[in-house]
Amino acid sequence: MLELQQVSKRFGKQQVLQPTDLHVPEGQTTVLLGPSGCGKTTLLKIIVGIVEPDTGTVHLNKKKVSKENVEEVRRSLGYVMQDGGLFPHLSARDNIGLLAAHLGWERDRINARIEELADLVRLPNAFLDKYPVQLSGGQRQRVGMMRALMLDPQVVLLDEPMGALDPLVRFDLQEDLRRIFRKLQKTAVMVTHDLSEAAFFGDTLVLLGEGKIVQKGTLEQLQANPADAFVTRFLQAQRVPVNGKQAI
Repeated sequence: MLELQQVSKRFGKQQVLQPTDLHVPEGQTTVLLGPSGCGKTTLLKIIVGIVEPDTGTVHLNKKKVSKENVEEVRRSLGYVMQDGGLFPHLSARDNIGLLAAHLGWERDRINARIEELADLVRLPNAFLDKYPVQLSGGQRQRVGMMRALMLDPQVVLLDEPMGALDPLVRFDLQEDLRRIFRKLQKTAVMVTHDLSEAAFFGDTLVLLGEGKIVQKGTLEQLQANPADAFVTRFLQAQRVPVNGKQAI
């Protein structure tokens, strides 16, 4: 579904992302994880077209993404940011339907799609006419997910969507998001620094360090056969056993 070839990015003198290849299989969830500054969010923003790579190419469904078609490509992508990224002056309903209205959808069609999505993410209809400030963190994130799914995108991109939530709200939202991904069979790319969250969602974990991919695979594969000392340190820092040894 997504193919990145030799994609790199530098900000000033800092090489944030080394030339990187990444294949994202259709219908699966790929999780980008690693410490702060490792390049995972930059990689996600290159996919969504917010950041232009210095080198390399991005292909969506075998179609090369370029300056000429990036706006069209973005409509095939759903993007979920931390805390929902909602416009504060718009109601939840208007946030969700904003792009659809811009594209000329009829109001009845927009409302029907919003009600369908509200049922999917388990957001009561009473909250649709509230403003972001009137919603809890979990409710804002459910609205953000509805906005990302509004146009039925080919790929859903999530940038640490639950990083600001308390543990109980985060647990419930994790359960719901995984259920949604499986029900819709969406291709998804998620950024997180939380290894347990990555293992919960990810068919494939992609661990980055110092702007490059260090290792890919399942959590079990990273545990059993860490590629180098960095992988071992990262796993042990999150109290995950490596080669049968638990960090103390």
